[in-house]
Amino acid sequence: MTTPIRLLAEGHPDTGFGPSSLVAEGDFTTADKSETISSFFESKDEKISVGVWECAPCREEIEAYPVDEMMTVISGSVTLTSPDGAEQTFTAGETFFIPKGTPCIWEITQTLRKFYMIAA
Repeated sequence: MTTPIRLLAEGHPDTGFGPSSLVAEGDFTTADKSETISSFFESKDEKISVGVWECAPCREEIEAYPVDEMMTVISGSVTLTSPDGAEQTFTAGETFFIPKGTPCIWEITQTLRKFYMIAA
């Protein structure tokens, strides 16, 4: 039986946060290189995942975003810069979506905690 899943900003109550390694060590912009994840759901075919991710300040140049992803910022700040130089900054309470294949510069300026839903 499937039931609705309550997402908690503090992470999954049973499993908490664990290490994540999506950001290359050289892309962190401060001495803090922490990155953690708390998974709440993954589909059987592993194409959909939902959870909370937290990462210290970093800057990545992304040629093509690897997945479709919707995010809601819980705390911190992230700035996305498009190839034409247009910047968008997202902070606590804001929700945004990045389509797969989008080129951008992803820059976390304050440790970011976000809810995510990824469709691979």
